[in-house]
Amino acid sequence: MERTNTMRLVGTLRDHRPLIVVALEEEAAAFPPDLPHLLTGPGKVAAAVATSWALSRCEPSVVVNAGTAGGLRDDVVGLHEIASVAQHDLDVSALEHITGRRFENVIDLGRTGLRLVTGDEFVNDSAVRAALAREADLVDMEGFAVATAARRFGVRVRLVKFVSDGANESAGMAWPEQARLASEHLARWIADYLDV
Repeated sequence: MERTNTMRLVGTLRDHRPLIVVALEEEAAAFPPDLPHLLTGPGKVAAAVATSWALSRCEPSVVVNAGTAGGLRDDVVGLHEIASVAQHDLDVSALEHITGRRFENVIDLGRTGLRLVTGDEFVNDSAVRAALAREADLVDMEGFAVATAARRFGVRVRLVKFVSDGANESAGMAWPEQARLASEHLARWIADYLDV
């Protein structure tokens, strides 16, 4: 099987232009061939490393994490720009208790709207979905990491997610087809809202 989960830069990094960050090729399949973007691979570590690598080499006007997300409620469908993002798989309360310090686990993106939670798990279980739905609207595997890297470098960040599945037992079957549709919607959003 070919390895496709490694970081790859498509095009050239450009100062004072948007840096588009996408986890997987499927999410960028409909992007114009001349649109520079960074493929990180899946998960928080891959996303944080790739985004930090790019930000150490250029000064973009904004970092945009474009990709898919699982819907945690049945009425959350389509494309959404995220208002806030948190990690769902890091319990900072224990760390805060033993150290006496607060740890940031929610990033406010300065918008109103939906909350995204990020974790290193492709959520495809109704019980997990129900638990996450108590704190958020969507779930992904990279958003919090990209937002954290951008903030550490002092760069504005936007998260734009297309609901690809219901984060339940059918998520794995839905994602491949929905990723193609997501890519089309994300490409249109980038053309409409970014100066690329």
